[in-house]
Amino acid sequence: MTAGENSVQSNKSIPDLAPLEAVLFDIDGTLCDSDPLHYTAFCQMFAEIGMEVPDVEFLSKNIAGKHNDDIAAILFPDDIPKGLKFMEDGEAKFRRLASENLPSIKGLYKLTKWIEDRGLKRAAVTNASKQNAQLMISKLGLQDFFDLVIVGSECERPKPYPDPYLKALQLLQVSKDHTFVFEDSLPGIKAGVAAGIPVVGLTTNYPENLLMEANPTFLIKDYEDPKLWDYLEQLDKKREEVVEKQPLEFPNNLGYPNCKREEQEILVLEFENQIQTGRQMQAFVHETKNK
Repeated sequence: MTAGENSVQSNKSIPDLAPLEAVLFDIDGTLCDSDPLHYTAFCQMFAEIGMEVPDVEFLSKNIAGKHNDDIAAILFPDDIPKGLKFMEDGEAKFRRLASENLPSIKGLYKLTKWIEDRGLKRAAVTNASKQNAQLMISKLGLQDFFDLVIVGSECERPKPYPDPYLKALQLLQVSKDHTFVFEDSLPGIKAGVAAGIPVVGLTTNYPENLLMEANPTFLIKDYEDPKLWDYLEQLDKKREEVVEKQPLEFPNNLGYPNCKREEQEILVLEFENQIQTGRQMQAFVHETKNK
């Protein structure tokens, strides 16, 4: 079964997600511009074993965003153990390179502040190894930002299957109808779409026409893209409208009547100003119920 089968692709736009509950991020190429480092590590590894280095287009279409087991099978279909060892050594080279320099995607910290200011839940969801994921998040200073980190190897199936994103929704206890994803690769976008979550794709390293094949909600260049902030502004406005229409909730034992929001707000003020003791509270509630 492919990721597209049994897909529950969301047709929601970002503003329609209000009130937003959570934001999910891929890591490689989404939080940081790590793909050039992966390519450098690949080049060094291929040179060491005397193999021709695949071109960037091949890597983009066949390697980027995939789980290491799948990459090993693509590069060494006749010798999987050799492929797995190759990937393990390549990951070690990548970590050395990333430890020296790991640039964040432009505008990342502006976006993380927006998310923190609104108290949203957040998770990193990646096909990278756990070691790589932890290193990149640490180098970016985001250890305290994420509520949890989901890696593909800890799921039944990695991306492009929806399992990692479905696991994130389950653990965060949020709805796909009030969550969206940031992704930069074809497998990653397919995974989010198959999980029924709107996906914002980043054209960090891959052409728009390639990413559009996976049906993202829309594409952005980076986190300073005006298109993204226009949608987030609409989302804030939509949230205010949704909240304004929701009735205030009161404990049943207080006996507040069902009434318009404006009347409820007046009752709250009266309660705060007049009720000082348990006896006074009971008297006030009794009067309110009998009006």
